[in-house]
Amino acid sequence: MKMKRESGDRAYPIWLLVNPKYPAVRHNVWSPVLDAIQDRVYREISTRIDTTNIFIRNAVRDYRIVPNTLNWWEKEIAEEIELFREIVLEYKPRIIVTFGAFPFEFLRRVCQIEPEKGPRFWSTANLEIEFSKAIENFDINKTNRIPLLRRVLASDNFMEAHNCYSQKDGENYYYDVGTRIAEKIIENKDSLNIWIK
Repeated sequence: MKMKRESGDRAYPIWLLVNPKYPAVRHNVWSPVLDAIQDRVYREISTRIDTTNIFIRNAVRDYRIVPNTLNWWEKEIAEEIELFREIVLEYKPRIIVTFGAFPFEFLRRVCQIEPEKGPRFWSTANLEIEFSKAIENFDINKTNRIPLLRRVLASDNFMEAHNCYSQKDGENYYYDVGTRIAEKIIENKDSLNIWIK
């Protein structure tokens, strides 16, 4: 069964960028992170995010063109980057969440961030550094790139991910990143048209 290229509303302020090789991240990673976000939002401001229109897009149209080596980025990838850049510039999302190495590097290239890195550069530790920078430098007036891991429980790197992302003993990855994203959303609640009415 062929997956749709995108779903949701491009005008919605929150976007998810997915590697088409791993469509299950929407459920395996995003759902528990979103649960943590919703929990914190409800406890702090007694409302919930309307998630029905979150824009979800596969980074590329065909999973077979996803690079699998350090610097192998075919012409088709460059075309996909240009296409997505046009969409981002037109709709100006406030938050783009990526899952794993390839979507994050793809988004960096969309945003013309130098130097370019290969997908293998983005280890768990490097993605954690970028996640922390994204949260620390969050600015509601621009597009914020928030990288999440693609695999957590099934990964050999689970303890590394747990140690990198969890600030307190006993916290898990989903809760920690979801809570940190929620705090930024709450801080900017009046600038985001995302609330259930």
